[in-house]
Amino acid sequence: MPILLVTNDDGVHAAGLAALAHALEDLGEVHVLAPEREQSACGHALTLHRPLRVEPVRERWSAVNGTPSDCVNLGVLGFLPERPVLIASGINHGTNLGDDVTYSGTVSAAMEGLLLGVPSIAVSLVPGGDFDEAGRAARLVAARVLVEGLPPKTLLNVNVPADPKGIRMTRLGHRVYSGKIVEQIDPRGRTHYWIGGGEPAWELLEGSDMKAVNEGFVSVTPVHLDLTSQRALGEMRDWSAALSAQLRPIRSAARRAGERRR
Repeated sequence: MPILLVTNDDGVHAAGLAALAHALEDLGEVHVLAPEREQSACGHALTLHRPLRVEPVRERWSAVNGTPSDCVNLGVLGFLPERPVLIASGINHGTNLGDDVTYSGTVSAAMEGLLLGVPSIAVSLVPGGDFDEAGRAARLVAARVLVEGLPPKTLLNVNVPADPKGIRMTRLGHRVYSGKIVEQIDPRGRTHYWIGGGEPAWELLEGSDMKAVNEGFVSVTPVHLDLTSQRALGEMRDWSAALSAQLRPIRSAARRAGERRR
């Protein structure tokens, strides 16, 4: 039976994790490797300067003292009985739309799976939504991925609204940030700051994940890991010659200065 790896960033005891694992049970042998505590907004962090510990929670279900990306590395590189055929991350308690994918531990776990060569999906749910409903949407997407695969360097980012009307293929939206820090004084009179103050605003761009979710549809966004802007690369081709011409005198001056010091 094929092995599926399920993880998240809300921690091993999160309701969304249990819902996702349950939803995928008939697609393969589900193994859960998830952080022992919440790791929201940890991004793509890996633990490289201390050992990782894995503690069993129950059969095929373990807690890791690390990040979501750590969990994926452990699962793919040898902790599981065999290499998983799919990685599913979530169900996140809150959406991961648009620019927020760059911060999300949920999405980063799927990115890590993709980098390790395993088809991967990330699943998130609007606040107050139903985890069982999100699990059903996740299962549909996962089953399709297992049958058809995914394009190279591509993961799927799935966001589920409350009472979804259907599913749309979308692109990433754009979030407008404001009031990003809150300054406070602690009891000893020292200033400290909270990052993330202010309500987020979204551009409801046509075809975007945010617009789909706002209109009551599950958004499924293919996210590609090649971040190169091909348009900008084409427009900036002539920079190479100009910058190289400027660099040569700088290098020559530095070389002469080094010779004088010797």
